[in-house]
Amino acid sequence: MNYFLKTYAMSGLMVLALAGWAASSGSVLSGSAEPTGAPQAPPNHTVTQADMDRWKVELSNAGRWGKDDQKGALNLITPAKRREAAALVKEGFAVSLAHDVLTEKAIDNPQPFENTMVDVNEIRALDKIAVAFHGLSVSHMDALAHHYIHGKMYNGYPQSEYVTFEKGALKGSINNVKEGVFTRGILMDIPRLKGVEYLEPGTPIYVEDLEAWEKKTGVKVSAGDALFIRTGRWARRAKLGPSDTNFRAGLDASVIPWLRQRDVAVLASEMALSVLPFPPTTQITDQDDYLPVHNFVIAALGVTVVDDLDLDAVGEAAAARKRWSFLVTMAPIALPHGTGSPINPTALF
Repeated sequence: MNYFLKTYAMSGLMVLALAGWAASSGSVLSGSAEPTGAPQAPPNHTVTQADMDRWKVELSNAGRWGKDDQKGALNLITPAKRREAAALVKEGFAVSLAHDVLTEKAIDNPQPFENTMVDVNEIRALDKIAVAFHGLSVSHMDALAHHYIHGKMYNGYPQSEYVTFEKGALKGSINNVKEGVFTRGILMDIPRLKGVEYLEPGTPIYVEDLEAWEKKTGVKVSAGDALFIRTGRWARRAKLGPSDTNFRAGLDASVIPWLRQRDVAVLASEMALSVLPFPPTTQITDQDDYLPVHNFVIAALGVTVVDDLDLDAVGEAAAARKRWSFLVTMAPIALPHGTGSPINPTALF
C-alpha cells in the first residue's frame, strides 16, 4: 500500500468523471479513425478507474481456454505459430535479451544479485547464487500467480487458497512455462522511432506510437507473438548512472484494449512495462492497478510478462538487418511453486 500511495501521490492525479468515456473507449483501438480526409480527433488517452474495472470484465481471458487453464495467453502459441517463427531464422545469428546481473547495490538495485565462490582448487571451481529476482534489475519472467485482481489471479483462482507463504504457488506457477516459449518475437524500438537515444523517465508510450512503429517497419503484431518494448533504459543508465525507478518510461494504461485486441502471448520490456508517474490522463486509484499495464495483462489477460530485459543489442542487430521480427526462445527454471524465474531469452535471426 505504501508503494502505491507514493506512486499515486507523485502522479498528482485528480479523480475526474468524464462523461461519454465508455462510448469512446474504442478510440484507443486500431481501426476507429474517421474516414480518410476527415478531421482527426486527438487521441483519447484518458483512463479512469471505472474504465479499468470495466476492462477487467470485458477484456478478460478468464475461461477462454477452459476453467482449469493455467497457461493463459501462451495457448495462442500454436504449432503453426512455432513453425512461422522457426521460418524467420535465416542466418542462425543469436542475441541475448537479458541484462548482465548487477551485484552492486544502487538506487535501482536494492537487492543485488549474489554470486559467491564456495570452492576453488586445482581440480574444480564451485559457486552459488542467491537472487530476489522480482524487482527492477534482474531479467525475469513473471508467473500468472504473481499478481491478482481483488484477490484472484488469472482464471479466477483465489490467491488465499492457491498462493501462500508456506507453500508458494499451487496454481499459475512458473512451472506452467516449463516447456519454454518458442514463438515470433517483435521488437518495438520506441527511442529509434522518436529519433532519440533513450526515452526520458516518465515518458508514456501510446497506441499511436505502437502503430507508427508497425507502419514504419511493416511488421504487424498478431496472435501468439512475443512483443518487446525498448525504452533505452540501459543506454540511459550507462550514460547517466542509476536513477529512481519511481520515474520510468513505459506503456500508458490506454494501450490495454489494443494489447487484448492483438492477442499478444508474451509482453516484455526493460523495466516493468508501465509508465511512472502516471500522466494526468491516468486517473486510477485502485491498489491492484498501481502498475496498470503490467498487473492487468498478467491477472486479466493471462499474458506472460518478462521484466528488466536489455534490448540494446537486439535493437542494433535488428536495425543492421532491417528485420524487426525474429524467433525468440526462453525457458524459466523449473520451480513447481514459483511465482517467476530469472531468465535469459534469445533472439535468432
